[in-house]
Amino acid sequence: MEPSEIKQLLETAFPDCVITVEGGSGKYQVTAVGDVFEGLNAVKRQQSVYSVLNEHIASGAIHAVSMRLITKTESTAS
Repeated sequence: MEPSEIKQLLETAFPDCVITVEGGSGKYQVTAVGDVFEGLNAVKRQQSVYSVLNEHIASGAIHAVSMRLITKTESTAS
């Protein structure tokens, strides 16, 4: 699976987020910035992304995903 395919899936699920996906060979790094994560702890944020990617993880197309999921406010603070 190509990073661009993962990015498209996530942009469809989270249209108000700025998303970047890097990596390949089944291992990817996802960065998503958006207010959709406001009020969610780290686990809930990851669960929201996994719900989009689980089908591809189960199929073996994605083996590992590291995530940085933050709000717009958090992005300006870091």
